[in-house]
Amino acid sequence: MNITSPFALSRRDLLGLAGALALPRAALAQPDKPIRIVLPISAGSGVDAIARAAAPALGQAFGQPVVIENLPGAGGITGAAVVAKAAPDGLTLGMVSNNHVINPAVYKKMPFDAIEDFTPISVVGATPLVLLVNPKVPAKNVPELVALLKGKPDGYNYASSGNGTIIHLAGEMFMDEAGVKARHIPYKGTGPMVTDMIAGQVEIGVVALPAAQPHMKSGALRAVGLCGPARSPAAPDLPTIAEQGLPGYSVEGWFAFVGPAKLSAAEVRRAHDAIATAFAAPEVAEAMRKQGNVIHPGTPQEAAAYFRSEAARYAALVKKANVVLE
Repeated sequence: MNITSPFALSRRDLLGLAGALALPRAALAQPDKPIRIVLPISAGSGVDAIARAAAPALGQAFGQPVVIENLPGAGGITGAAVVAKAAPDGLTLGMVSNNHVINPAVYKKMPFDAIEDFTPISVVGATPLVLLVNPKVPAKNVPELVALLKGKPDGYNYASSGNGTIIHLAGEMFMDEAGVKARHIPYKGTGPMVTDMIAGQVEIGVVALPAAQPHMKSGALRAVGLCGPARSPAAPDLPTIAEQGLPGYSVEGWFAFVGPAKLSAAEVRRAHDAIATAFAAPEVAEAMRKQGNVIHPGTPQEAAAYFRSEAARYAALVKKANVVLE
């Protein structure tokens, strides 16, 4: 921009000045600094795979380097606390999942408010969950499994990846909706849980569809029904649990972007637009399809409402299941 007099601006100068003023402050002041995306989960998890598949496109959309940082611990609380305490300058974002709104109901003490201490940016999409049984269980669909559990109360075990996880609550939700009981066996992660399901140490469990499909195809585990509100393109012949007689049942593993509280409206728009652009990129869309994820980036307003509704829903379920951690 070449301004010769403060009182005589050319049309080009005016357009350039208007464009500069429209840019978010962080983009003007710190364009060379990386954007840090904190994942409150371990490397190799489903959300981690999503973030790393999208990272190059996110960097292009933001026009800045993007760094993915895994900070697992305490069911996601450790990493989320880092985001909550970060400066609201647009340089630190978090990618969270269901546990972000489950934890306040599960843990007696929280270092932050999962709603008020964060700025919702977008619920980007979801990973389908599937209800599985060991092949020795004589049930091939939901009605047969419900009948089996009603005929033998507490005669079967259902596994989870840990107390208070979305996998645990998905199982509790099924038992509640069907009016049946089974003994809950918590594991430290999905890996050992699936291993024992295949071995027949536990008979029933909920697993993310991408992780379950190899075992479904090999016959090591049998799919009884999809947990989400609609069938998955990755398994179109597998009916939902709702279709099979439990219309109130619906749960999926969603993932979303958040920032610290008091993130400016300009930074929220900038982050939302960059995320939507990145996840629409052909290479990212293909990666999401292969992972079995359904992508539908929502608005910040939709994310805020969704967080509150999900928090209320899980709080009621946690209370009913009496799940409380220190």
